[in-house]
Amino acid sequence: MVSAPLSAPGIAKDRLRLWIRLLRASRTIEAELRDRLKKEFGTTLPRFDVMAALYRQPDGMLMSDLSSFLLVSNGNVTGIVEWLVSEGFVTRARRNGDRRTSMVSLTPAGVALFEKMAAAHENWIGELLAGVSDDEAKSLAAMLKAFRSNWEGHH
Repeated sequence: MVSAPLSAPGIAKDRLRLWIRLLRASRTIEAELRDRLKKEFGTTLPRFDVMAALYRQPDGMLMSDLSSFLLVSNGNVTGIVEWLVSEGFVTRARRNGDRRTSMVSLTPAGVALFEKMAAAHENWIGELLAGVSDDEAKSLAAMLKAFRSNWEGHH
């Protein structure tokens, strides 16, 4: 009979604890961000996320690329984009006359609003993670980036 190393169960438990802590931290911060975005800007985190993606692509994005980037369904993005269009923060245009594909981009009003929200968001994150030193933040970010790179190759 071959036995596993004695440390294996401890390592598995440590990884489980790590996952639970990452999840708890993420959910706690996300809930606080949702609340602050609603109170200060009358908006939602998904709307902020859509605007952030479009802000990074000033020439616009295809709706399908936007949903892929955000890891959500086309249907979810469509509702958010429709609301942002109705509020004057996003424009939607057909690509090369093709009725099946839409390009979306921020309007000047959308850019201005997003920049205000992004500055507040950055301050909130700084406040919420104030207990993490610069070196710890860099180290954790590097570890999570390496994990993501390794993990993405398997899916």
